[in-house]
Amino acid sequence: MREESSLLIQTYIRDVPDFPKQGILFKDITPLLSNPQGLKEAISGLASKVDPKTFDLVCGIESRGFIFGTALAHHLGKGFVPIRKPGKLPWKTASESYQLEYGLDRIEIHLDACRPGQGILLVDDLLATGGTMEAALKLVRRIGGKAVAAVFVIELGFLEGRKRLGDLPVHSLMTT
Repeated sequence: MREESSLLIQTYIRDVPDFPKQGILFKDITPLLSNPQGLKEAISGLASKVDPKTFDLVCGIESRGFIFGTALAHHLGKGFVPIRKPGKLPWKTASESYQLEYGLDRIEIHLDACRPGQGILLVDDLLATGGTMEAALKLVRRIGGKAVAAVFVIELGFLEGRKRLGDLPVHSLMTT
């Protein structure tokens, strides 16, 4: 991705102190989403990070991963698989718990979300400690998917979340 694109995207990320709790600096992507050029650059930038021939489906994590994941899937002509919070998927699911910076959470995926060995690109807006994406990676592998990479709009590099993803290639549009 071009340096100019990364700088453009950064201008649309708003820092919100003490959200969702004291001591957390939340990276708000809503200004980016509301700007047509910023959103276009973000989707194009994510698409440029991976070879679309290496995967069949884009998998996004609730909820902001849905926004970037579905747009990216559409942009690349791929299908989309949602990973959701408990009780939101209507079919049989696999689930995984994980630790957040500020608590414990759980995510689920349909057991038949992909065929065995099918290539999966994982997408979310932000990589922090890596707990959410690590849980998503475990879920995709548990149901037989082959995760090929993970892409993020923002990476909080100082938290070293990519270490939790092992040898999975990790790409981000901006690192803070």
